[in-house]
Amino acid sequence: MLRNGPSEFGLVTRLIHWAMMLLVIGQLALGLRIADMEPGLANLWLYGLHKTIGFGILALILLRIGWHILSPPPPPLGPRNAAFWAARAAHWAIYALLIAIPLTGWAGSSATGIDVMIADRWTVPPLVEASEEAEAFWFRLHDILTKLLMALVTIHMLGAFKREMEGDGTLTRMIRGRAR
Repeated sequence: MLRNGPSEFGLVTRLIHWAMMLLVIGQLALGLRIADMEPGLANLWLYGLHKTIGFGILALILLRIGWHILSPPPPPLGPRNAAFWAARAAHWAIYALLIAIPLTGWAGSSATGIDVMIADRWTVPPLVEASEEAEAFWFRLHDILTKLLMALVTIHMLGAFKREMEGDGTLTRMIRGRAR
């Protein structure tokens, strides 16, 4: 089944979720790598790759939100306790960060005054005027939000494993579509 059901995740939701997981974890690893590099001609392509993946993640999170409007996901499993509401808040924060982080990266790149490109082919319009102050601000915010995302993704993954080990079927449902 492609669409979400009342108690199961459809194939589209699961494919988007796992594609985003691979892209986000890969992007975080790439971002950590290039953060320690001095930009040069030999590694400039890595920065372009990072921007391209960032735009891909932004497109996917917007697609995911649109898909969830068209095909609402099933309600979470388990009781509506403090852990439930913390997990819901973390999910919403992850969604917000997956929008904000690419936008702050785009703004920081725009502030450099260098064209921002997708796949070294398409130039996107700048989000902000070029200036050293804006570049420093947007890239610092990008860094802070990314570190927050890393923490939330880690907590999300640990929570999914914990719940699966407790036998509630949450992780199984995201893999197979249904809890059992």
